[in-house]
Amino acid sequence: MFNIDIYNEISQKIENFGKKTNIIAVSKNHPKQAVEKALLHGVKIFGENRVQEAQTKFKDLKKNHTDLELHLTGSLQTNKVKDAIKLFDIFHTLDREKLAREFVKVGGLKDKKFFIQVNTGKEKSKSGVYLEHLREFVEYCKIGLSLNVIGLMCIPPIDDEPKKHFTILANEARKNNLFHLSIGMSADYVEAINFDASYIRIGTALFGERN
Repeated sequence: MFNIDIYNEISQKIENFGKKTNIIAVSKNHPKQAVEKALLHGVKIFGENRVQEAQTKFKDLKKNHTDLELHLTGSLQTNKVKDAIKLFDIFHTLDREKLAREFVKVGGLKDKKFFIQVNTGKEKSKSGVYLEHLREFVEYCKIGLSLNVIGLMCIPPIDDEPKKHFTILANEARKNNLFHLSIGMSADYVEAINFDASYIRIGTALFGERN
């Protein structure tokens, strides 16, 4: 279930650092009851990795909580875009031209925001744009397709220092005139806060181990 003490502890750290980082409570693989408990404590920003799971938990909740903000933090198949647009507000894993075109094709993008996922470690097991293709992809999405790309996201390799990858991402964001970073999870969020992350994605620390 949702741990409000940990949430408050992270919120206090953000305040102590003088930052404006937002906490995404990543509720994937946790029951709707855990989300409802978080809502009772005033949490408004949630993250899910799969469209179908998110629908079962959030379709009604979003109708009853109009200020609830739902983020897609997992990879997205093109055949799920239509359903995803109806449910999610911010997408953190825009990673290929085919997906970008599908968003435009389906439409309904008013007020939707996008982060481009960058594969800073060139890991074959992870999605994301490689650094050498990033500028071209940013221009394609922003200028060619007029998508509202607001920032960059990455997941550092598990055996690497997160700071190294957060530094790379922050530098790339500046080069591309993007002003938001989606970085940091339960194990490295303190480092992410220090990098002025706009969003940190916290799952295990708030909800416990996934089912």
